[in-house]
Amino acid sequence: MRSWTRMLKELTSRPHTRQIRKVPPLPVDSELPKPLSPKLMHSLLGESTDIIFREFSLRGQEEIPCTLVAVDGLIDKLILDSFILRVLMVDFAGEKELEQMTVDNALKTVYKFLAPAIELKIINKTGDAVDAVLSGDALLFLGDTGEALIIGSRGWANRGVAEPETESVVRGPREGFSETLRTSTSLLRRKIKHPSLRMKSLKIGELTKTDIVVTYIEGLAKPDIVQEVMRRLGRIKIDGILESAYIEEMIEDVPYTPFPQVRHTERPDVLAAALLEGKVGIMVDGTPIALIVPAVLAQFLQVSEDYYEKAVIVILVRFIRYVGAAAALLAPSIYIAVATYHQEIIPTTLALSIAAGRSGVPVTALLEAILMTLALEIVQEAGLRLPKPIGQTIGIVGAIVIGDAAVKASLVSPQMVIIVALTAIATYSIAYYDLAIALRLIRFPLMLLAGTLGFFGIGLGLYGLLIHLLSLRSFGHPYLSPVAPLRIRTLLQDTFVRAPWWALKRRPQIADVDEPRGGGQ
Repeated sequence: MRSWTRMLKELTSRPHTRQIRKVPPLPVDSELPKPLSPKLMHSLLGESTDIIFREFSLRGQEEIPCTLVAVDGLIDKLILDSFILRVLMVDFAGEKELEQMTVDNALKTVYKFLAPAIELKIINKTGDAVDAVLSGDALLFLGDTGEALIIGSRGWANRGVAEPETESVVRGPREGFSETLRTSTSLLRRKIKHPSLRMKSLKIGELTKTDIVVTYIEGLAKPDIVQEVMRRLGRIKIDGILESAYIEEMIEDVPYTPFPQVRHTERPDVLAAALLEGKVGIMVDGTPIALIVPAVLAQFLQVSEDYYEKAVIVILVRFIRYVGAAAALLAPSIYIAVATYHQEIIPTTLALSIAAGRSGVPVTALLEAILMTLALEIVQEAGLRLPKPIGQTIGIVGAIVIGDAAVKASLVSPQMVIIVALTAIATYSIAYYDLAIALRLIRFPLMLLAGTLGFFGIGLGLYGLLIHLLSLRSFGHPYLSPVAPLRIRTLLQDTFVRAPWWALKRRPQIADVDEPRGGGQ
């Protein structure tokens, strides 16, 4: 009984330290405290066939044995061949600096005079040496002095800059983040060319040693938010980070809610705009998805293109988007309530049409809606996971064939097919996939309440949903801001509508940015 209680506690309570999957003691860990040497590096990494150990000698006042350690596939061989090996072994042969070298001063001489590389660093810790080599840098030993020289030579294959597929736009930039962290940070630097842009690096993952960059604009981002982000990231103890979703789930305020509390994007312009509002970004090596905190519900119904079109057009588009979100959440529930309990509120002709369509259907409107919605979810999931040409065929043919066959067999009514189809289309109008998933999940309990209590059940469910949303926080900020708490300026400036750019004189109050007012503002 005690083991069951312990297991239930582990699955339901989130500890203060985000520690999961403890790493067992590994043989390499016992070797790290030893003095740094080529022999030790060979014992730690030499069993791997992709590790290069290039041994050569330099002749100064005495013969200096040298060893270059690197990982094949993670390095730029041209850098090492042209600017390290060729310089030391050919170009500077016979030069005064090289002739005066001894084993004791060789490392510092090469660092100061003989290595024309941009990134150089002298280290004496085995852990730093292993991390550098496995991250794509080269390690150069000159003698056995307990020190080594790290040479920045990262140059692996990468996908490059391409248009984001999940955030496509008609008008706007076409570049997106890539899986290479430095490529992503450079794209952000191109957007914000100001010295106040800060990027703080750290590593998370005891085995993967994944590079993380926390970025913000000093003076705009509140120091409390930056400190809270760094504190939550520092509490993560895990063996590996393979995608930013690992980070998202470990730093969110409330774990048991379907609503996203951390915004994510793979567009540099979106992240840059968020930083200009006082937000904080988190970029993870190995994934093009960057995280943005804090986040509020209204921002998940906005897209970057809202700021590239005229304000009048954006007002109409946002209205359609909000209507679509409401329809995706409530359309099946309203139909169930009307067809089951409240036929008197609709015109007689429409009521007779619904009754005629349901004649011969052997199940209730509630069960009919649940079955059709489940069928739609299955078709959507199948079309999403299959290759694109097959997935599109499955989605279109599956929906048409299943819907037509179900109506002809009198298993469902034609009106229900229309409602479910409109619900699916309305779901696609939601810009962020995570919010669409949340509404699809909440749709089922609302249908159950509508089938048992009618409109009263729908109202009860919406009331509980409102209480839940009011209780949510994203890094301490109310999730329903600027509606609750009410902030009139932000509400009129950039929430349900978007004011023209000439009227956006101050930053949104969502992030509580303190900034002086200019003249006439």
